[in-house]
Amino acid sequence: MPETKDEPATSRHQAPDVVSETGDDRAVSGPRLGLGIAAVILVLDQLYKWWMINVYGIRLDERITVTPFLDFVYVINKGISYGLFSQGSDAGQYILAVFAAVVAVILTIWLIRSPHTRASALGIGLVIGGAIGNAIDRLHLGGVADFIQLHAFGFYWYVFNIADVAIVAGVAALLYDSLVPSRKRAANET
Repeated sequence: MPETKDEPATSRHQAPDVVSETGDDRAVSGPRLGLGIAAVILVLDQLYKWWMINVYGIRLDERITVTPFLDFVYVINKGISYGLFSQGSDAGQYILAVFAAVVAVILTIWLIRSPHTRASALGIGLVIGGAIGNAIDRLHLGGVADFIQLHAFGFYWYVFNIADVAIVAGVAALLYDSLVPSRKRAANET
């Protein structure tokens, strides 16, 4: 389709990268922010896991006390959040990896085709990066590698990883963005 003076060169389905540069909370972000965050999370997550296993040399089920409230514990989570729907077989791990990949593709399409606030683009990117990081573990390790365990006053939280933190933070950002009235108005205005 030829470009005209009144029409931008971007596709009708592609969200603009930034509609407003005023610092306004209503500024709309495009896929560059979300996909950039996804890439950063994916690289950080995979490098951290690689370093813990191959450089630091932590062994499966080994516990290393780091601080009075933080331990490193290497576990393989064969399920999803908190070990739910545990899949002991390779086929089960492939199904969970494919599910994560499908979620990442759907979120990427949503990110590219719709305008988003910075918070929602950030949230989508965090979820995409975390989902792909955990899917790679399932294919490479037969489950998700988790290392971080927080504890206090005899209470031990579940063992988690950087990808898990990104997914939770991404969902929180999306919820925040959808619940704050000024953000809902801004999304409706675009």
